Amino acid sequence: MSFFELLESFPKIFGVIGLLLFLFTLISFFLNLSYKFRLTGASIFAFLLSISSWAFLQSYSENIKIDGALYLPIVYDNGSNLIIAKANSDFPSEAIEPTLNQIASNLKKGSRSGINVKIRIRGLEKISEDVSKPIILGETQKSFISSSKTND
Repeated sequence: MSFFELLESFPKIFGVIGLLLFLFTLISFFLNLSYKFRLTGASIFAFLLSISSWAFLQSYSENIKIDGALYLPIVYDNGSNLIIAKANSDFPSEAIEPTLNQIASNLKKGSRSGINVKIRIRGLEKISEDVSKPIILGETQKSFISSSKTND
């Protein structure tokens, strides 16, 4: 069972536990048992776990992987309209386009305050012993404006 499948079952499991605890709580109130308030707290906590795991499930999404794309660390992100990923000197040129598409695909609309986001892959060109200059290996732009109702 994968993590995501397990995650999908948590709201149901905690909901069933909460319903059972609520049933025992009602019985303990009718029979005036001493642990009725402990069961009340446990029931509320189980329902809270059910709701919070459902909310987490709604916000969770797995990263998209594109064939031919390589992992690059993000070295600059202004949170609005620019993301820069750093490529090593031996980064293959045929992996530039799939890597840009993978980074753009994994951006979520709610994570940006800008409408258009530029994504760049930057390498360093050595000029002298201690000096290097940044060069742009590839660039793409992702727009969060959509004419139809699609998820970007």
